[in-house]
Amino acid sequence: MNQLQAMRVFIRIVDLGGFNLTAKQLGMSGAAVTRSIGMLEAHLGMRLLNRSTRSLSLTEAGQLYLEGCRAVVEKLDEVESDLVRATRAPIGVLRIAAPAVFAGGDLAGLFREYRERNPRVDFAVTVYDTPINLIDGGYDICFATSRHPASASLVSRSLTSEQEIAVASPAYLAAHGQPHQPSDLSAHELIALADGPRIWEFGIDRNIQRITVNGPLTTSNYAMARAAALADMGIALLPAKLVEQDVESGALRRVLERHDVNGGRLHISIVYPGRNYLTMKVRSFIDFAVDHFRTDTAQASNGLRSAA
Repeated sequence: MNQLQAMRVFIRIVDLGGFNLTAKQLGMSGAAVTRSIGMLEAHLGMRLLNRSTRSLSLTEAGQLYLEGCRAVVEKLDEVESDLVRATRAPIGVLRIAAPAVFAGGDLAGLFREYRERNPRVDFAVTVYDTPINLIDGGYDICFATSRHPASASLVSRSLTSEQEIAVASPAYLAAHGQPHQPSDLSAHELIALADGPRIWEFGIDRNIQRITVNGPLTTSNYAMARAAALADMGIALLPAKLVEQDVESGALRRVLERHDVNGGRLHISIVYPGRNYLTMKVRSFIDFAVDHFRTDTAQASNGLRSAA
């Protein structure tokens, strides 16, 4: 028995005062309407309606059940209405996970621009340094890096890339010397990321040199690695945007600038569970993010061609 449908039929019978009119309005046969009420009464084990050829009235149990049916149906209709609105207009909270290498740079600007167009969407952002599970964490969207790619079962769309650079404080370099070749790093203190590469790669003119990372501090957090570099503890490999102001102010200095680090730039993708049944807030944010970074890349390319 479809109990919910039978409840709707029961409510309509009471409102309209008869079986035949209910059948006509609902597009059902008279027998189907009668069968729905009979099945409902059998399920409950009690009579809901007193009925004869001329009159129809509620029993005491029917009156109580009617009130409950109205509450259930009205709540369900409200939930379905809210759900439909959520899939047609961006509204609600987006739960997002982002790696620290990306969160400290472009992400805040992306949120600001999206929210200027969609003011009814809020963000709950988790920043991570080690890989997390998108599904288990209950996130709507996750940003992932090429170093820790998402599961193949998820949809992934490429967005942008981040450059990593080697930096150290002026005081550290004054005490330990400026490395000129990657091989010089073997004599230096290197600050490692627990979930990052334990071998740093530096390339120039297709010549790759690999350096094993051993040092005074290993951390799972980019912010801690930056703080250690600022505290003169050694050389750290960090996202360029994370230490951009430190480099500009002179608090940190780049080392081995001519070398590509760890095979080049770190690629960032937006990741989500699937293409079907996405709410409007999720779908619109994904499309906005892809368009945002595609525009940025095109403008950067045009700028390079103009400069050339």
